[in-house]
Order: sequence, then C-alpha cells, then structure tokens
Amino acid sequence: MHAKRAEGPSQGPNSTPEGGSAAAEPQAWGGQKTSFAELGLRPEILRAITESGYTTPTPIQAQAIPEILAGHDIMGGAQTGTGKTAGFGLPILEKLAQYANTSPSPARHHVRALIIAPTRELAIQVEEQIKEYGKHTNLRSTCVFGGVDIRQQLPIVRAGVEILVATPGRLLDHVEQKSVNLSHVEILVLDEADRMLDMGFIPDIKRIMSLLPQKRQNLLFSATFSNEIKRLADELLNAPRLIEVARRNTAAETVTQSAYKLAQDEKRPLLVHLVQSRSVWQVLCFVRTKHGASRLARQLEKDGLATSAIHGDKTQAARLEALSQFKDGKLQVLVATDVAARGLDIDDMPLVVNYELPHVPEDYIHRIGRTGRAGATGEAISFVAPEEEKYLSEIEKLLKKKVTLLSTDGIDVSSNRERGLRNAGTSRTSDRAHGSAGASHRRERSQSDAPRHEPNAGESRPRATNGTPRGLSSSGDARRAEREAAYAKNPDQPLQKRAQPASGAPMAHPHAHIHAARRSRPVPALLQKRRTPEPEKV
Repeated sequence: MHAKRAEGPSQGPNSTPEGGSAAAEPQAWGGQKTSFAELGLRPEILRAITESGYTTPTPIQAQAIPEILAGHDIMGGAQTGTGKTAGFGLPILEKLAQYANTSPSPARHHVRALIIAPTRELAIQVEEQIKEYGKHTNLRSTCVFGGVDIRQQLPIVRAGVEILVATPGRLLDHVEQKSVNLSHVEILVLDEADRMLDMGFIPDIKRIMSLLPQKRQNLLFSATFSNEIKRLADELLNAPRLIEVARRNTAAETVTQSAYKLAQDEKRPLLVHLVQSRSVWQVLCFVRTKHGASRLARQLEKDGLATSAIHGDKTQAARLEALSQFKDGKLQVLVATDVAARGLDIDDMPLVVNYELPHVPEDYIHRIGRTGRAGATGEAISFVAPEEEKYLSEIEKLLKKKVTLLSTDGIDVSSNRERGLRNAGTSRTSDRAHGSAGASHRRERSQSDAPRHEPNAGESRPRATNGTPRGLSSSGDARRAEREAAYAKNPDQPLQKRAQPASGAPMAHPHAHIHAARRSRPVPALLQKRRTPEPEKV
C-alpha cells in the first residue's frame, strides 16, 4: 500500500515537477524520498499529519514549505486538489507555535496570520484543515464569513485568535465593529487570488492591506495564473518566489474529460439518463446563474432524482445543509453555480457535469477539479449547446488539447415539451374517439325513447354555421389549444385536464344565477367612488 500524500495525488519518488522557484533553481523532486519530518516541522504538527494518514508531501508542499519557513514571499500555483492548503497551513503553524498559550486573556491571542478566501465554502474548508493540523498545539483559529448574523461571530473573535480565516467583506465588517485588530499580523495569505480578481474583491484586498503592518510575509496561492494576477503580485508581494509544480492552467491528469453536443432542451433528459443508467450518487452539476440552478434542481426532483442546489442567494444555513447532505451521500445531484467551484473537497466524487459551460475558461479547470482529487480517478462531462461551442473552443485552447466528443445515439434525449405534446395529442385523439362514440350512442337512445317532434311550418331547424357545432366558437377552440400548448411547453406546470361536455354544448356554471344576481345588485353609496373636490383657486 502506498503512503497517502497530504491533500494530493500519490506520485512516485522519481516524478519531477514542471517549474520551480522564480528566484532560484527549481528544487529537485527526485533522487530521494522526502518526508514531512525532513521539512523542519515540529513533533506536534507531525503527529497531527500522521494521524490524518499523510506521510509524503506533494510537490507544491515540498517546495513551498521550506521557502515559507525561510520567510520569503510566495507566489504558488498547482493543480486543484494537490494540497495548496497544507502547503501554506503547515509552515504557518510552525512559525506561530512560539505564540501558543492557554491564557484566557484576549491580549495573549493577537491575530498573527490572516488568510483571505473568496467564498464562504472555501474559507470554512481552509479553517477546518488548519484546525486539524494544529490540534496538538495551543494555537487558536476561527473563520468569519458573510451570510450569517455577525453577532454570532463577535464573542469568538473578541476572545482572541492567532489564525483568522475570512472572506473580504465580512472581515471589513469586523474592522468597522472594532472586533478585530490587524496591527499584529505577520503573515498574509491570499487563497484563490484569481477568483478574487474575477469577483471584484481587489479594492477590498487593498483596503485590508492598508490596515496591516508594512513588515509582513505575503503568500499568494492559486490554481491558475493569469497575466492580471502577475501584475497584482508585483504590487502586493515583495520579491516573491514563484513555485509552479505543473504546467500553468492545466487540469488534473486523473480526470477523464468528454462532451456532448446537443440542443439546450435536450440537456436535462441526458442528465437524468446518465445519473439513472449509471446509478451514481454525488454528481456535481454546474450552471451559470442562480435562477437556473434553482429551476434545474426543482425539475430534477420531479424527474425522481434526490437533488438540491447551492448558490449566492441561498442562506448560509441552507448552503451548509445542502453540502452536508451531499458529502454524506444523501443526494444524487447537487446543482451549483461557480460559488462552489473553488475549494470544495469531497472524497471520491465520481462525476462532474458542466450543464452550462462557463464564460471564463479558467473556471472550467476549477469545476472539473472537484473530481479526481488525491490521486483518485474522476470524470467530467460537458453539455454543449450550439451557442456554447465558442466557449468549448476557448477551453480547448487553454488546455492545449481537444475534449473527446460523445454521441447521443441510442439515448432518448427528447425534451419534456415534445413528449408532452405527443402525450397530449394522443390523449386528445383518444378523448375525441371515445366522446364521438358516446355521443352517437346517446343520440340513438334519445331518438328511440323520446317522441318524434315534427316542426311547425313557422319553425326552422337550428343549423351549425361554418362547420362549428352549436354553442362552441372557433375563437374558444383556438384559446383552448393555446393554453394546452403553453402547459406542454412548461415542464414546471403539469397539464391540467378540463372536463368537456359530451354533446358539445357549453357547460353552464352551477352558480351562474348567483353571479348574475350579484352583478345586477346596486352598489351601496358608501362604496361608490367619490369625486375629489378641486382646490379653490386663489
């Protein structure tokens, strides 16, 4: 059995990373087997690492930990799922161990390390891992994020912590509440910096940095590096060491990528077919909009799949509940926007579906990075509508390879609208057949039982005009057909059956006489609209 790496894939000791430090020669990753004990970590931290089942560091950890312990600014990049969190979390615990104490006084627990993450889910996950690796030390850590009442976080923050994980907006809220003092920060970490740039957090980041001491260590970590991120690093970092352990902007090699080209209304039947035919659970499905995520989740529930959705409009409690159910294997599909694409770590997730391709090619790498983590195999399937083919071309250009195209031959991907129209047409044909047969039978009975009535000379037989039965109008039939077509096009609204009179005569309302009496009833004087008197002219 191979040793388990910390948050990363199991790679052989002879593997060599691509890239290295920007200021020095790349560190060698072959020749000898590296362990966490050789990286200069203290026994308390090594004990926690061993209890977590990790013995061999990943390349990003083997290169970043010594540089961080030496006090250098870091610009670190690696594939998603290769252990960036432990790459900066372990040396932070090592450097701050000198401040560990059991005193209840907040004055003995200043914020020494500040870790900023773009999303709530990523911030929670980072703090959980920091707490796990530092459980045998007396260092305090906590996480603050928006979406919950800030009053719940105030007592913990005011009690004092050495390591604070926060989202930018909520951190500034605590600064305004004067519950956080950032004047003692020694280490600043920007995790998923490219996402912060995309989400417009850079002004908040610069405001936060203005509150920090000038002399500090800065660490910037991201799975992808763009030219904009490098320009940001030039402004924020001081002679940073560039550490890249893989080709820039690449996906994990353990993830099998494929795509279907199909119409937009064929995507949901194909998704239901893939989930049901494979009998898989914990399928993560990405869409672009919050409204689309909620709508798709409702539709999949009607299709018989245990589904939930997470996006920015959900409350934090609802998002945590959905993630908890998904991690526990109680959901077949979790529909999410890109808010969940960063840092979501679930063991052995079998399948990621890009129901809608992202507009930014780098987001595709983060999406499919949710599967194939820690050396496990995974699969990513993308649904490509005709209007999304340009996004697929941009993704292939970023990956520098083609995505395998699959065929839908042999799979019923007809939309619910088409199936509903077919079923509605079949039912209407059947109803007309049964209705005409029943009507003819009743006419035969009435003609045989009732006495024959001969019209007088002045009487005339009622005749239908323009082929329309008496009591029905062509405009009424047209409106009814339009309503049935609208119901068939809307999968969220079941087709309502309306009772039709067998003989074709209009069905009188049972309370028509009551409604007629109410209409003829005079309106009381007090309820009549009164004229507003005009103001007198002066």
